[in-house]
Amino acid sequence: MKLRNALLVLAVFAVPTVVSAQSRFPGMPGYERFTEMAPRLAELGRGLSSNVSWSEDSRSVVFERNGARLSYDLASRQISAATGAAQGRGRGRGAGPARGRQAEEAASPDGVHKAIYRDRNIFVSRMDGSAEAQVTTDGSEADRIKYGTASWVYGEELEQVTAMWWSPDGSKLAFYRFDETPVQDFFLQMTQTEIQSSLDIEAYPKAGTDNPLVDLFIYDVASGEQTHIDARSGLPLTDDVVGHYVYAVEWSPDGSEITFNRTNRRQNVMEFTACSPETGSCRVVIREEWSASWTNNRPSKQFLDDGQRFIWSSERNGWKNFYLYDMSGELLNAITQHDSFEAQNVVRVDETKGELFYMARSGDNYMKMQLHRVGLDGRNDERLTDPAFNHRVAVAPSGVHFVDVSQTHDSAPETVLRAVDGRIVATLAARNGAPFDALGLEPVEMFTFHAADGVTELHGMLHKPSNFDPNRRYPMLVSVYAGPATNGANENFTVPNRYTEAGFLYLTLDARSAGGKGKRALDPLYENMGIVEIDDLAAGVRALWARSYVDRTRVGIFGTSYGGYSSAMAILRYPDVFQAASASSSVTDWRHYDTIYTERYMYTPQANAAGYDAGAAMTYAANLEGDLLLYYGTADNNVHPNNTMQLIAALQAAGKTFEVQVGPDRGHTSVNADRMMEFFIQHLVIEASPVVF
Repeated sequence: MKLRNALLVLAVFAVPTVVSAQSRFPGMPGYERFTEMAPRLAELGRGLSSNVSWSEDSRSVVFERNGARLSYDLASRQISAATGAAQGRGRGRGAGPARGRQAEEAASPDGVHKAIYRDRNIFVSRMDGSAEAQVTTDGSEADRIKYGTASWVYGEELEQVTAMWWSPDGSKLAFYRFDETPVQDFFLQMTQTEIQSSLDIEAYPKAGTDNPLVDLFIYDVASGEQTHIDARSGLPLTDDVVGHYVYAVEWSPDGSEITFNRTNRRQNVMEFTACSPETGSCRVVIREEWSASWTNNRPSKQFLDDGQRFIWSSERNGWKNFYLYDMSGELLNAITQHDSFEAQNVVRVDETKGELFYMARSGDNYMKMQLHRVGLDGRNDERLTDPAFNHRVAVAPSGVHFVDVSQTHDSAPETVLRAVDGRIVATLAARNGAPFDALGLEPVEMFTFHAADGVTELHGMLHKPSNFDPNRRYPMLVSVYAGPATNGANENFTVPNRYTEAGFLYLTLDARSAGGKGKRALDPLYENMGIVEIDDLAAGVRALWARSYVDRTRVGIFGTSYGGYSSAMAILRYPDVFQAASASSSVTDWRHYDTIYTERYMYTPQANAAGYDAGAAMTYAANLEGDLLLYYGTADNNVHPNNTMQLIAALQAAGKTFEVQVGPDRGHTSVNADRMMEFFIQHLVIEASPVVF
């Protein structure tokens, strides 16, 4: 579910400058200062960015300082203006297939053939399009069979951007077959702004309903023969409903096996599986299980040069660590063995020295990422960076140097060139808080509070306007997402959000749904979405009630996607804490959402009826006391419009007054930002007088 990636903007430089306003906004309190300051905040944010890229020969590195793009030459130790396109090791990203879809062509590694998806079947031709052969013939819309593409939910939730995979030598092609016969279609009315509308029809498996049946096949180009991979056998189906998942498909480095991950329907068992392309028989290489909730369905995996050993990430001890395996399934050794913080990602493997460089959450708090070095045998683990800061590193291709960008939420980034052992070689960009201070900005405050359980410590971030007066009482806006393993607090340098300049405090909060704190920290969320995290959001706001400048009677909350869900649930479940909410593209009942995402965290409605009822916004429609703005796009094929429609119906039945904004022919989007600010200023400023206690 890309709910987890929907907008949760914590820094103003991620928000575009206001170029237009809704008609009433310009006449409202705070508008003039907002429009004056927002571009300045955006420019400040851009000037603090710190993108880094190495040349392929490791002789120079491009970085940014005060908004300028510069190059440092390691031999001369000179800095000059960077020219041309970003060098070698930047992270460019192509357009790729549309959301939830897969590429329609795949070129073989040897450049001889290409596989083509067309009319639900697969064709293979030479690269120039000649000598085309039809590989499959029974794919058809009528029979609901398709090859070389995937069911929409696989693209959306399992990140399958291709459904055809060539072997390393280009001799064989693996591909998906989907039978969507068991899946009900969802009908979405499209082109409603045109003279004639049209239908988007998608096989969309909703929570607790039948899944598509997935199979893998191997096509041998030379012989034309096909092998059915027995991907579905052997996985324990400990579920009340059938239909497990096969994804993360790729060939082993030597091409001897096709590999994939597979999980059961409950997604508490995950198996890394390898299969013979000749016989189709499969074996389990690694099995992961987490009985209390869900497993990580896409653990990282990186092969070493021999193509047999690989580094595998696992949360089996409750914390993410790295392990060294070989393709026989033998655990050679644990590489990291942390039991109080998470290893995060592999940065570099130096097989010559037998070393692994990786990032870990081992700083002064779990949000401060650190670079570590450890032997592949698990010995001599050492941290190479300062735990007082959050670090982002870029290692040179040679492995001799790395660039270290360090910062905290209230400390501007510093960019330093270091030797591989952590020693400073050169300071490329010193910390510079002068532009921040020149605007008279208030540093963003990181604070702690207790979750609703009274025990768990959580973090929040409070933004104040540049003209903050502690003797005033301010309305407050809470920006929220709060989905599983997402965070409201972070240790990246944060410029106060532009909405503060309209006269608001601005707040982001962690809940027990926050990621990075170990596997067990997320277990309370299981089968309880809409309860645990919403309870914690309310606890975070209440933690600020005692502050004299916080007007607890004028608190608004807003978000999109899971953030829209959180916003609606917050005002409905806690009308004493939240007086206004803007909820965009919201799930309103998890029965509406797809099997893969929803059941990972809630299991099925059949097995967890009470959890689904408690997590449905309609359950609390009669509780609405404040002001609610709902938004949906009519062409949203992710969180369907019937989510908002059902909440509208429930609110109407309860006799409640609320507002609705519609995005005609728009997909999974948000309400216009200026329209949202009109809403909040109207209800939290114009219609509400500050309360004097």
